[in-house]
Amino acid sequence: MNSAQIAPKSIATGLFLAIAGAIAFSGKAIIVKLAYRYGVDAVTLIMLRMLMALPFFLVIVWWTGRKARLSGVALPRLTAHDKWGILGLGVTGYYLASFLDFAGLAYISASLERLILYLNPTLVVLLGVALYGRRVTAPQALGMAISYGGVLLVFGHEVTLAGGDVALGALLVLGSAISYALYLSYSGELVKRLGSLRLVGLATSVACVLCIAQFVVLRPLNTAFAVAPEVLWLSLLNATACTVVPVLMVMMAIERIGAGLAAQVGMVGPMSTIAMGVLLLDEPMNGWVVGGTVLVLLGVYVVSRQRAAAPVAD
Repeated sequence: MNSAQIAPKSIATGLFLAIAGAIAFSGKAIIVKLAYRYGVDAVTLIMLRMLMALPFFLVIVWWTGRKARLSGVALPRLTAHDKWGILGLGVTGYYLASFLDFAGLAYISASLERLILYLNPTLVVLLGVALYGRRVTAPQALGMAISYGGVLLVFGHEVTLAGGDVALGALLVLGSAISYALYLSYSGELVKRLGSLRLVGLATSVACVLCIAQFVVLRPLNTAFAVAPEVLWLSLLNATACTVVPVLMVMMAIERIGAGLAAQVGMVGPMSTIAMGVLLLDEPMNGWVVGGTVLVLLGVYVVSRQRAAAPVAD
């Protein structure tokens, strides 16, 4: 989408939605870290978040169907291939990515977590090489080197302060980022067929059910709500303000300003996580964190520009 062809008011609205969505998404890590202070574990915490988010995502699925009927548009029926695809995307993009992220946050700072997750565009490029045989250009390789150097800078500093558990946490969050990159790599066909909002509603609903089922298998049912009241309120905030609301905001932003500009605006996410970590979690703000953040943002910017300029390969 060419921004010159969009009305200024629509651009302003789109930019606001993209910025607000990125900040809201970044608040998830802060809320998870706050909840961990009350002795809750990752299995219980992600179950509560997804249990509270599930009704909203079911409403999104219903609303997309109703909107299509009112517009006289026939939604494509879900084939067996579609259903398997939705299941796979629900597992990789929202269930596994979310659980590994929550688990990793028990060991590392919110700042390092956000920087690792923000490597996602570079991971998509690497998956393109592994899955589709695409080539990495010299600028892309440089951008990835800069980004990973930034993460290693913050990681090395955090290891010296917190010890070996940081490595475990970083690996778990990296696994989350890889899982979400798989979702992005395989979701293109289904997005074109089903529409982005409908696919998000269906895939996240699958993930919600899986997170609830995981709790049922691993934990006694009578412990589901045997947590501090603060954990319940934080989970509700996480499910709404940091999950459902930003999904809708980013989707509406993309409709107004396009995916490329929305992704660039999303660079405020790591910075807002670091700022909230300093203000709400007493995480350190030092030269290591600032330097690592600058390198990650710079590297991702270089990689994203090259991906946008490159022709799409089958």
